[in-house]
Amino acid sequence: MKITVIGAGAIGGNLAAKLSTAGHDVQVADARGPAVVRAEVLESGARAVDLAEAVQGRDVIILSIPFGVAGQLADVFASVPDETVVIDTANYYPGMLSEPIEVVDNGQVESLYTAELLGRPVTKAWNAALAETQRTKGVPAGTPGRLAIPVSGDSEQARKVAMSLVDDTGFDPYDAGPLADSWRQQPNSPAYCTELTVDELPAALAAADRAKDAAIRDSLPERIAALGANPTVDDVVEMNRAAHR
Repeated sequence: MKITVIGAGAIGGNLAAKLSTAGHDVQVADARGPAVVRAEVLESGARAVDLAEAVQGRDVIILSIPFGVAGQLADVFASVPDETVVIDTANYYPGMLSEPIEVVDNGQVESLYTAELLGRPVTKAWNAALAETQRTKGVPAGTPGRLAIPVSGDSEQARKVAMSLVDDTGFDPYDAGPLADSWRQQPNSPAYCTELTVDELPAALAAADRAKDAAIRDSLPERIAALGANPTVDDVVEMNRAAHR
């Protein structure tokens, strides 16, 4: 597939590298320009391009940008064909990674808000696994204990495309249903960054509680501080699991 990743941070850079390794034609763009794309992101064949040219003629565009800024790309996306699948990886951390957004705090589902800002539908994937989990724990399909990643979206075809790409990055894809239910995979639900298998993920999604999960999310600074300096990915996963016991 012809894929563009917008955003060259930890998750976007990792996806660009993994999907190009899997044989896809990958471009990566960043609002700061091609020069900021790290060399290791491009080692498997991905190409750094200008943002203005990144969205034309692509099958899939992955948004790996901070939550709440998708509206800045609305003009860039205005000419993108309807059949292009757009995948959102963002998470909402009010007061930490973004300013509080009233409509989301009042119940708007995060990715539905992103779709409104962008002016087109999006599918949700790769948001519910830590960047380091995605970088280091992907394994071939069929490997015992392979971790799973939920995929939400209103288009069955778009979900299938996103699930196929999740598989290519080393994780079992799980069809989590329509975008309106994607809050179940947002911070800090039981399915969020807890490293579950495809057999464990359905119960975790079903156990999500919006008020409780938001309270856990908002307590992140205190919980991270309690881990001490330089926590490992396993420390963070255990912290997330413990919040729901």
